[in-house]
This record gives sequence, structure tokens and C-alpha cells, in this order.
Amino acid sequence: MFTIEQLSLPGVVLVRPKIFPDPRGYAAVTYNIEEFLKLGITTTFKQDFRSYSVKDVIRGLHFQMAPHEQDKLVRCTEGAIFDVAADIDPASPTFGTYVSAHLTAEDQSMLFVPGKYAHGFCVTSQAAGVEYKIGGQYSPSHARGVAWNDPLLNIAWPTSSPALSDQDKSWPLLSH
Repeated sequence: MFTIEQLSLPGVVLVRPKIFPDPRGYAAVTYNIEEFLKLGITTTFKQDFRSYSVKDVIRGLHFQMAPHEQDKLVRCTEGAIFDVAADIDPASPTFGTYVSAHLTAEDQSMLFVPGKYAHGFCVTSQAAGVEYKIGGQYSPSHARGVAWNDPLLNIAWPTSSPALSDQDKSWPLLSH
């Protein structure tokens, strides 16, 4: 029902559901706990979250500090996004690196991002709807972020003029 591709950051996987097309359109199962357990994704998701954004919006890079990390299963339901997971742990051998995936409503691929990584995305279509399954509750006192343009990460965002929230403009660099 699903296939996965392990990306270069440990635990970050691209999940592809089986699409069932017919003359009316298509159908797909986007989540099944038993199937995900077989794939090694053992997170118990606590909530669903949805955002809608226009072209060139960057949301992120966000994470929550321990013990309130939030694993995320990210899916683009309308349009297309450039989705990113970044290793922000100075003790990690992959610190300062990131992985990315192009997620589209058309292919229904999903990115599983363990809570130890920062996450963000950029809208590459005219607009995009993004849905997350989140493993953990939001804890404002543990919510953090990293500057979208951190030179250590050097993320190749697909826009030169991003639209950012005031909060996303204020996140610090990893070196501070």
C-alpha cells in the first residue's frame, strides 16, 4: 500500500501511497497505522494540522525542544511545495545538513520528519494546502525555530523573495 525511500538524514523518509486511478479521478489511502508500523514509523499521531499559503511563502524552520518534540508526517493536498528537514543538533554527525523533497497534491507523497529535526517548506505553485499529522501536542514554551536562510544550513530554497511571518523572520542562526 505504501513504499518508502530513506533520505540521507536518519529517520527522514519519503512515503509514497499507492494511487488507484480510474476515469473519475483517483483514490489513495494516505495513512494506515498497521502499514506504517510495518514501515518502521511507530509514531502515535496526536493531531492533524492544515495550512494554506500562496507562492513563495516559507513556513519554518520550526521544531519543539525535548521532551515535547513533534514527529510530523507532511502531505501537500493542493499545489506543490519544497519540503525541508534540517539537523540542528550540534552533537549529531549530520549537524548542519538538510534533506528536501518536492511534495505535490498530484503524487500524494509524504515526508516523515522525526521531531529532532527542524522542518519547513516553501510553496512552489500558485498556492498550496499542506496537512500534517503531528505526534505530540503544541507546547508554546518548547517551540523554537531556526532562520530560514541560516548560512550553515545553506538551504537551496526555490525562491529569492520569500514571504515570511514576523516570527519566522525573527528565528536565530544556528551559530548564535
